[in-house]
Amino acid sequence: MQNLKEHLSNTLKSLRKERSWSLDTAAAQTGVSKAMLGQIERGESSPTTAVLWKLATGFKVSVSSLMEPLPEIALDTVIRDAEVIRNIPGDKGMAVAPLFPFEPRFGFDLMELTFLPGYERVSEPHEPGVIEHITVMSGKMEILTDDVWHPIEKGQTIRFRGDRPHGYRNRGGEKAVTLSVIHYPHRA
Repeated sequence: MQNLKEHLSNTLKSLRKERSWSLDTAAAQTGVSKAMLGQIERGESSPTTAVLWKLATGFKVSVSSLMEPLPEIALDTVIRDAEVIRNIPGDKGMAVAPLFPFEPRFGFDLMELTFLPGYERVSEPHEPGVIEHITVMSGKMEILTDDVWHPIEKGQTIRFRGDRPHGYRNRGGEKAVTLSVIHYPHRA
């Protein structure tokens, strides 16, 4: 399996080529600097989660498609192991396992997100209509929505609009493991 840097490098080049975008155009569409885009395309940078989301929003692709190839459509049962596919974006405070990456027929990503103690990130809004669902499988954490940090613990689930500012933090002493469903309503 390709590593995250290599896959992202190839995917970014391909997305720009498909759209006939220069680095300047891609920077304007994504909000990621031309210099950073060049570093990612050359495999010199491990982007943060925030940068991955800016790229996904600007290119109008799922965030999971930037982490691994889109899956081939499987009609039969599929089993995936989070231990095998888990990777750590450049911000190092969380790990991401794209359990079932985006498929157009379903319209969502299913990911395991692990937030280490002390992790905190406020996310910019994603594209209009994106909805996130977070279920805490172990530990506890807080989710920022509508300017309020909501505590959620093992077994609890929160749904919120990803197209508004939101955030994630783990103030506890143990990691928080979650399942995340991100629904993209306008993806073909």
